[in-house]
Amino acid sequence: MTRRSPRARSAPEPAALTLARGAAPAGLSRLHGLQALRCAVTLGLAVALARLAGGLIETGELDGLALGVAGTCLLAGASLAQAIEARGAALEAEVAVALVDAAEARLAAMPARRAADLPRGAVIAGLQRHPGALARLVVGHAAARRMMALGPVLTAGAVAVVSWQAALALLLATPVMIVFFALVGGMIRERAAAQEAALGRLATQFADRLRSLPTILSAHGLPRETAKLDRRLEAYASGTMGVLAVAFLNAGVLDFFASLAIAILAVFLGLGHLGLAEVPGFAHLALWQSLLILLLAPEYFLPFRRYAELYHAKAEGEAAADALAWVFSEDAETVPACGAVLAAPGARGLVLPHAGPVADFDLPETGLVALTGPSGTGKSTLLRVLAGVEAPLAGAFRLPDQDHPATWVSLDTPIPAGTLGVAIADGTPAMPEAAAAAALGLDDDPHWPGGLDAPVRAGAENLSGGQRVRVAVARLLLRPGTGFCDEPTAKLDPDNAARVRRALAVAARTRLVVVATHDPVLAAMADRRIALGASVSERQAA
Repeated sequence: MTRRSPRARSAPEPAALTLARGAAPAGLSRLHGLQALRCAVTLGLAVALARLAGGLIETGELDGLALGVAGTCLLAGASLAQAIEARGAALEAEVAVALVDAAEARLAAMPARRAADLPRGAVIAGLQRHPGALARLVVGHAAARRMMALGPVLTAGAVAVVSWQAALALLLATPVMIVFFALVGGMIRERAAAQEAALGRLATQFADRLRSLPTILSAHGLPRETAKLDRRLEAYASGTMGVLAVAFLNAGVLDFFASLAIAILAVFLGLGHLGLAEVPGFAHLALWQSLLILLLAPEYFLPFRRYAELYHAKAEGEAAADALAWVFSEDAETVPACGAVLAAPGARGLVLPHAGPVADFDLPETGLVALTGPSGTGKSTLLRVLAGVEAPLAGAFRLPDQDHPATWVSLDTPIPAGTLGVAIADGTPAMPEAAAAAALGLDDDPHWPGGLDAPVRAGAENLSGGQRVRVAVARLLLRPGTGFCDEPTAKLDPDNAARVRRALAVAARTRLVVVATHDPVLAAMADRRIALGASVSERQAA
């Protein structure tokens, strides 16, 4: 899946975001109504508390009406807060479920080839994380944005009834916060996009390692693959902490400005009550009026603080909307390009899921092509991409023979139960299985006697990895399509490795055979070599 640059203002809204917004309008209206009602109740509570405290201090008498109003508002506010949280959580769940259902429907209707080309990480993260991130954007963040516009206006209006100068002082702090939101926005969007990309890479690598677990175990590569997954986890954790760090910085700066504004109001009000200064709007106020201003000032800044807490949800939701383009968008650029894009067989601009970019290369119509390079540089990944088992992150490739199915050769090649002859034919019309078996030394294997009638138990549990490879190479000799071989000589003794090399050379006379190998002898036999390499940072990322 290709990464996109931040959307310009004129760019169309992602289809996933449009769908998420459409799933929430009625519920959002009710949620906004509850929030507005809670804001009004909070203002009533502040007035009642100010009258109650002012009366007790100035006259020593308890205002029964103010006490009753304060108690009623307190209970009503608690009930409304609970209802808002419950309604918000339920609405987010509804939106997320609607997105998952829509994604599943689109996947079910998608052509099998296109579905197979989807990066596994995009699918896994898309169905598990991205719907929730989008739901928080269109519900939680949208509600916070609406209250950031409504709450301060209502609060400033209540303060203006007592002192318009105090309300003006609060309003003057607003532009500073808006400017800071704009400055932080770009930074947090970039970090959220990096976080989503890291999650996609982690999910893709994890799914791929589960699929190839038998090969990893047989090659004793579990510690190395565990270390790679650990590095992916660390990269994702680092991205998450980067997003949270910016969010906390945003909230901390807002708290600073809010505290500063409240402190200034408190100083002016104190000077007015002590008669030390005649500040218009702050002198000659009743005690309850001053208390009301100080009670309402934090409420004025509360919606900004809530919005700051959810600002990262906006960035994560927008990144999730872009990431879900693989299923909701009809834009062709979100689908990895494949064979028909190029005029001649080869690859251009390939970016592998685990190993990064690959230099452009051409492919012959027939011949043996060897993918070489140190471990971790992407040989097996490139082989799977060319075979159509896994999709590249970007770029295009074309194979010379697209009319016949390809043959896959590896240590974990599936072998059906039955006999050796059935395993080699594997659905191929009657052909000389005996000759193919003889070429690979399978007809007189002392560890697997019986020739073409040698038994294959369920799951091929009586076959070694080397025997699986030789059966797969025998199939390749009987089939006309392209061959893709992953370390075909890695687990063979010298005699059988030589047989496999000769068989691959024979097969390469009439078709393209691509091998990923560490075998220098096999690589030397190749008609063309594609050497993969990586910098230290790229190897660590892989």
